[in-house]
Amino acid sequence: MKAFVLKEPGVVGWAQVEEPSLTPYGAVLEPVAMAPCSSDVHTVFGGGSRKAPNLVLGHECVARVLEVGELVEDFRPGEVVAVPAITPDWRARGIQEHNFKHASAPFSGHQLGRSQPGVFAERFLVPDADTTLARIPPGVSLEQALMCVDVVTTGFTGAEHANIKFGDTVVVMGIGPIGLMAVAGASLLGAARVLAVGSRPVCASLALEMGAWEVLDYHDGDIVKQVMERTGGVGADSVIVCGGTDEVFAQAIDMVRYGIGTVSNVNYFGGGGNLPFPKFSGGRGMAGKTIHTELAEGGRVRVERMLKMVQYKKISPEKLVTHRLDGFDRIEEALYLMKDKPQDLVKVMVTTTKGKYYEDHQHCGAVLQ
Repeated sequence: MKAFVLKEPGVVGWAQVEEPSLTPYGAVLEPVAMAPCSSDVHTVFGGGSRKAPNLVLGHECVARVLEVGELVEDFRPGEVVAVPAITPDWRARGIQEHNFKHASAPFSGHQLGRSQPGVFAERFLVPDADTTLARIPPGVSLEQALMCVDVVTTGFTGAEHANIKFGDTVVVMGIGPIGLMAVAGASLLGAARVLAVGSRPVCASLALEMGAWEVLDYHDGDIVKQVMERTGGVGADSVIVCGGTDEVFAQAIDMVRYGIGTVSNVNYFGGGGNLPFPKFSGGRGMAGKTIHTELAEGGRVRVERMLKMVQYKKISPEKLVTHRLDGFDRIEEALYLMKDKPQDLVKVMVTTTKGKYYEDHQHCGAVLQ
């Protein structure tokens, strides 16, 4: 079958790959809508751990179930489901230690397009359907469902680990798609003032819609100084890091409060070496500042909760989809859009022929024959 693959570091293309083999608990699916992620860009162009030859890329997808294994109870062929980007092995021993993201090995929860073939293929396997696939509520659009599988859950993960209390001042560094959903998440968790850090006009406008009080542009001067001026020299209660180069990690520590401040990082820092830790604002190691470094929450229950937030009008993640491409073959074009980031882009969605059918027949239930 046809798939979009990583041929070698920095080189992508189309290849004929093996059909997925159905497992007893698994499901074979075909894409209905897909989105390349910044993580795909990092995988292809940013180095990191060595990947298998002709690795099928992609982990953001809404898909139609084609086949299910004999032990699958909750899903049947024809259903259209959200496929979480993070697919933990819920049967791993580490799950009982609540190690949901790294249960059997580092990043074992992030399998699709990394340690197993991803979703940018004519067909792909999810090894454990009942614990992974998420049902899409009636009336939820393809854009909304697709954003929930990664962008919404990752941004909300950043907010959840930021220890936000009612009335807090929260800084969100990086307001790409993940940061925009961190802004929304922080606001929903009770932050009174969200300061969003970014420079692209399309993202700045959306940040204000998502709940930011003010957007700070790092081109206007030292970002730490800007935050400290707005907080009377005290600093923010929490900082959520969603984008930027290595220096933003130190900046986050610089600008968060002593004693009770929390830095929550969901940003991917590529390459080797070390992240900087500032001794002075780190209190020479005794500042009482908490640092969380988190992979997104995943799995069926998590993504179905995100979909409920859409269903009941708490969030509008479809606003993140600024570019739409029709046709499975256009996934390569979409990847390069995410790499080049034109000024008007936040996220790009690629739909297959099944995507149009889904949108026209939502009222009939999310089943494609």
